Amino acid sequence: MKQRSWHLDRRHFIKGGGAALMLPFLNGMSWGRAATAAASKDLPKRMLVSYIAYGVYMPNGKAGIPDAKKAHHDWSWWPTNTPGELTFNKSSAPFEPFKDSISYFRGLDHAGGHALGGHSSGDVFATGADMTGTQKQNAISIDQVAAKQHGHKTRFASMVLGTEGGTGSYGSAKTLSHRGEGQPIPSLHRPQEIFSRLFDPYGKKSIEEVRANLKREASILDLLMEDSRSLKGKLGKEDQVKMDEYLESIRSLEQRVERTSQWTHESLPDVDTKGLNLEVSHKDPEEYIRCMYDLVFLGFQTDSTRFASLMLESEQSSSSEMWNYANYVLGYKGATHDIAHKRPDGFSGQWDKWRAEQHAYFLKRLADTPEGDGTMLDRTVVLWGSAHPHASHSTRNYPIQVAGGNKLGLKHGKLHAFENEKKVPLANLFVSMLNAVDCPVESFADSTGAMTEFTA
Repeated sequence: MKQRSWHLDRRHFIKGGGAALMLPFLNGMSWGRAATAAASKDLPKRMLVSYIAYGVYMPNGKAGIPDAKKAHHDWSWWPTNTPGELTFNKSSAPFEPFKDSISYFRGLDHAGGHALGGHSSGDVFATGADMTGTQKQNAISIDQVAAKQHGHKTRFASMVLGTEGGTGSYGSAKTLSHRGEGQPIPSLHRPQEIFSRLFDPYGKKSIEEVRANLKREASILDLLMEDSRSLKGKLGKEDQVKMDEYLESIRSLEQRVERTSQWTHESLPDVDTKGLNLEVSHKDPEEYIRCMYDLVFLGFQTDSTRFASLMLESEQSSSSEMWNYANYVLGYKGATHDIAHKRPDGFSGQWDKWRAEQHAYFLKRLADTPEGDGTMLDRTVVLWGSAHPHASHSTRNYPIQVAGGNKLGLKHGKLHAFENEKKVPLANLFVSMLNAVDCPVESFADSTGAMTEFTA
């Protein structure tokens, strides 16, 4: 059907400024039902990987697997005891409004994390790497697989956020994202810095200055690449491997410089910061975490990026304010980490519920934002979980929830159990998540196939 003069292009609003960014998908953007369906196929497909540390409360069963002979515990992280249709207990109550958009997965884990120990297994949550075996420096994370394939479509290939910032170290990661082996991506944790990078990346520099600087950087990288290649032939095998890693780093920088140069020709989105406290302190955990979620939401809504990771707490936070979060939130007299070991009444399940409330806040923002023939949540796959249950610090049976993606071929509303003879790797879920966001892969880490149980 021919486009009429009064038809509107949604991409104009995505790249436009001010209030236009907040507009829903209007009737004037479609050319009838067939065109609406066609346009919906072209809408962004997004993914967020979000992590909570120190495990979750699973009181009525060994290593977190509920005992079928016992009544389901009101404060268990798992919403229900029996695989099948979801019902909700006190801990999972914040997710009840999203019943048709969430799934829980019990019995999944990464074999590569089994020998790492409960806390250190957080390093491989998004990668599935075998860090005690063949992949000593971790491996590419699921968000970066997607970013490599589709990151060129947006100003930023991905967002990598964390409440503590940086990369951490072996066994004590403070980021979920890795470009590849030995290439952790530092997480950003200061809201003002994150906002500025997204929506004011040039600061006080003119576009001409920015382009001139980028041109100089590109020239320097060209020289580095040329010199490094000529040197490589004179090196021994071991040094050649190291040089290959160095050359890969240069190529990665070249690609980022090229992408940044291209995007200087596109206008920056103008975002309303009303209600966004970019100077929030860790001493107000709820406002801080919601601000981080808001920044992910804005990155997705403006189509500045389509892939993000958010490490809400690291497994080694004794030197940061995360150590005191439960004290600030619940009045718990002790370090947040202690809840995982001592499992005190009146705090264990309540701490999980508080964390659920923050995540549900993000899901609601997505669900309340119309997009095409659905909502942003319908086209955003959101992984949320941890690398071990409470107390035991077992490296098996991760608490895993996936939300969204209803318009991307995912079906929800159930607790799936993969135990005993039904055991499969967590990486199978990752394969299906990648396929849902148009990253067709046959395998990821130690996967044995896709997880058909929650795909339409």
